[in-house]
Amino acid sequence: MHYWKLNMHSHNHSHSHTHSDGNSDDASKRIGWAFLLNVVFTIIEFIGGWLTNSTAIMADAVHDLGDSLSIGTSWGLNKLSDKDANRTFSYGYKRFSLLGALINGVVLTIGSIWILFEAIPRLAEPEMPQVEGMLALSIFGMAVNGFAAYKLSEGTSLNERVLNWHLLEDVLGWVAVFIVSIVLMFKPWAILDPILSIGFTLFILFNVFRNLKETLMLFLQATPDEEQMSTIRNDLLANDKVSDLHHFHIWSLDGERNVMTVHLVLKGEVSVEHIQSLKESIQSSLAKYHFEHTTVELEFADEQCRDEMK
Repeated sequence: MHYWKLNMHSHNHSHSHTHSDGNSDDASKRIGWAFLLNVVFTIIEFIGGWLTNSTAIMADAVHDLGDSLSIGTSWGLNKLSDKDANRTFSYGYKRFSLLGALINGVVLTIGSIWILFEAIPRLAEPEMPQVEGMLALSIFGMAVNGFAAYKLSEGTSLNERVLNWHLLEDVLGWVAVFIVSIVLMFKPWAILDPILSIGFTLFILFNVFRNLKETLMLFLQATPDEEQMSTIRNDLLANDKVSDLHHFHIWSLDGERNVMTVHLVLKGEVSVEHIQSLKESIQSSLAKYHFEHTTVELEFADEQCRDEMK
């Protein structure tokens, strides 16, 4: 039985993202900036909500507090994910970043549901806040959260994408506050505040659920891209020295870096020279997929697969 392992350290995958250790450091910096901005602005929100007597702003401040905790957790987990592999975590700590994405998605879902519970009763009993203060705070809120969301939008990791939805929810929330503030300066339609809040929250929940589904699938080691897997299968079987393949698996460490293992059944007798040529051919075929780790096992035509032995 012949066996070899190909380690491909390029950090690209089928969705055409480019990754490197430098990009991982950049991700930590972007999340760090978002965390700092969110904590500072959460404090300002609590003060502003108290001064304007706006329960909507106070509710958003509590939600931003939850965001700050989530972003802080993600920041720590993202830095942890950069640690080298060891005997305990032989693939490294990349999946800790995925854990951060899951935590953030859950927290954001809970926070959004809480907002709905706060906003829906206000449809029946809307309250008029201090409009001028709301307007000023909404402009500041759009600027701060918009800048933080822009910084995170430069990232490609699943963790950053989920965090970006945290901040996008905040931006849209402040847009709602801004619009309502303008309207309330001319019309006493306080009910617009809960209506807009509910609409934006439902929109964010839809996208968060979609990201949570993707995160859970990665946690359960589902195939990250079935179409890509089919293409790789065809590429491997196109080799004139390969008759069949089995135990073909692809999973993702963190939503960006993928791992592949496969058993290839050879056609007839293959010399050592041909095996070396086959290794180079397969390595060339797989290079464009930029797997983090690739393990390929060769089996002769009359050889029983060791994984199927009783």
